[in-house]
Amino acid sequence: MTRSSQPIWIGPSILSADFLHLGQQLDDLAEGGADYVHFDVMDGRFVPNISIGIPVLESVRVGTALPIDAHLMIVEPEKWIDAFREAGADSITVHVEATVHLHRLVTAIRETGARAGVALNPATPVAAIEEIVPFVDKILVMTINPGFGGQAFITQMSEKITRVRALIDRVNPECRLEVDGGINVHTIANVVNAGADTLVAGTAVINDRATVAANIAALRTALA
Repeated sequence: MTRSSQPIWIGPSILSADFLHLGQQLDDLAEGGADYVHFDVMDGRFVPNISIGIPVLESVRVGTALPIDAHLMIVEPEKWIDAFREAGADSITVHVEATVHLHRLVTAIRETGARAGVALNPATPVAAIEEIVPFVDKILVMTINPGFGGQAFITQMSEKITRVRALIDRVNPECRLEVDGGINVHTIANVVNAGADTLVAGTAVINDRATVAANIAALRTALA
């Protein structure tokens, strides 16, 4: 395993938020030590669920100064890049499985001024991203099947993270390696030791068992 030399970032997913009190929860994330906000967009076609979109993103942008990472789990993402950027996304992540012209799409994201990320699902081989890594700011490895929060980490993905880390180190060391799915106090150290430096955590951060600040602190303690 090769641990990243990059600082470790934790980005809570607001998919787990209480939307009746979203403004307060955004404040809690900032005060609790979150590094960014992960914004999951689902269309009911690419994944079997429908979540949140541009109007909510516009409100989140008003409600927080934290960077916002829009994770587009949608078909035809190329149609929506400008809209999500204009709504306030600082980075936009698209799936390698969702588009034919990935390089063109990544280029379009970066031309808006946003950071560009590419995600791959658990069954998608690392080879699918080999040619795009030099052109992106982030690779996102899904360690659950996307569509629903609260799923358990797929343990076989640890070795995949290590292979992606090796690829990034070889061709684009400035690229970050994000992991999304099943991140909690029991899995976070293994994921970071495998090479991840950017971690999406949903129910592990936003829940009714403890405060956001306490939950983020627990994740960082588990890393130590």
